[in-house]
Amino acid sequence: MFEMKKLNFGTNALEPYMSARTFEFHYGKHYKTYLDKLNELISGSDYENMGLEEIIKVSYSKGDKAVYNNAAQVWNHEFFWNSMSAKGGVEPASDLLNKIVASFGSYDNFKKEFKQKALGQFGSGWCWVVEKDGKLSIVATSNADNPISLDLGKALVCIDVWEHAYYLDYQNRRADFIDSWLAHLLKW
Repeated sequence: MFEMKKLNFGTNALEPYMSARTFEFHYGKHYKTYLDKLNELISGSDYENMGLEEIIKVSYSKGDKAVYNNAAQVWNHEFFWNSMSAKGGVEPASDLLNKIVASFGSYDNFKKEFKQKALGQFGSGWCWVVEKDGKLSIVATSNADNPISLDLGKALVCIDVWEHAYYLDYQNRRADFIDSWLAHLLKW
């Protein structure tokens, strides 16, 4: 059975860019609900002894939507927690920065393209930076979909653009949330 991943920061560490209230709802309610539901769904099933990534791949290929959605949302949220830091918003180390410049022209262009892709995600979903065959790209996915299930490459970072990630702090201003996340929270 899966347990909630411990955070590398306190629930108030991301303030003022993400409030403790938002984070407590996001981590303690949304993420926990996905985790609890996943554990309920896999108990006594063939999935019970699989790792999370394997559950995502198998349930996606079988069309087992309930298991897939909950497993993918657990993984996505855990990845999102690891894509943020109270000391974030700085350019990555030189090797990754060189790949970003090669793929997007500059770090500023990367941020513009990332914001456009995240804003362009209609409804709920995620925006990812992925690496496949040595090339970086920015992809948006709907609902629980992620780079694992869609074979998009290795995920490097992601932002959650479901409303629960930002609504308490930014209301319907997704663009402001994305700008703030890129400038202050993004951790490579």
